[in-house]
Amino acid sequence: MNSIDIRTVDVVQYIKPLREGGSLPAIVKADDGFLYVLKFRGAGQGKKALIAELIGGELARAIGLKVPELVFMNLDDSFSKTEPDEEVQDLLKFSVGLNLGLHFLSSAITYDPLVSKVDALIASKVVLLDSIMSNIDRTAKNTNLLQWNNELWVIDNGASFYFHHNWETWKNHLTRTFPLIKDHVLLEFAIKLKEAALVIKSSLNTDKIAEIIALIPEEWLLDEADDLNPDEIRAAYIEYINAKLAMIDTLVKESENAR
Repeated sequence: MNSIDIRTVDVVQYIKPLREGGSLPAIVKADDGFLYVLKFRGAGQGKKALIAELIGGELARAIGLKVPELVFMNLDDSFSKTEPDEEVQDLLKFSVGLNLGLHFLSSAITYDPLVSKVDALIASKVVLLDSIMSNIDRTAKNTNLLQWNNELWVIDNGASFYFHHNWETWKNHLTRTFPLIKDHVLLEFAIKLKEAALVIKSSLNTDKIAEIIALIPEEWLLDEADDLNPDEIRAAYIEYINAKLAMIDTLVKESENAR
């Protein structure tokens, strides 16, 4: 039984698109009365971005980082029929079914490395986690971090695990490090990488990783273009994360050298 409980809610109101996101996420209201940032299965990177968002968010939470609550969101076909904007209309049409939402942090501001201080251990955890999950999108240009209630919150992990866009070659990634860490927005503050590595290793045991991967909805794993079936895909994510954890000292060294 999963001890991680991800709720499922229904979208009851489409409020507005967030134009700063490449995949046009939107602020929506759910039947529980809360606002969420909805990530659409019909957007550019499709269901794989939702899978990366889900895994990345729950891995971050497991190692003690702040992450908005993630929920599964049912979208019905009524919204596309009343939407005047054609681009949004298409997105809504292609996203009917199960999507992913992040609890909307009202009045949160985008993290700015020039303005906001960040705790060294937190920065180190974010850097190492992004290295483990090959997240190419946490740079000064696009931090994908929020400041809310004087705390750093991790959002937008959808550009992680990019090996899953080509299952034919995914095993080649098992032994690779992550040189792009040199562009990470928090790298200069990440001066406790060895300490962070210990926290990550103790928090992400095999059971915890399997529990997080088990959360992925079956329907997100079904894709005619993929060579693997859903069980094989789940096993691949688990093997990948375990392989990265096994080489965490190398990733620490790579980050230290880049800094």
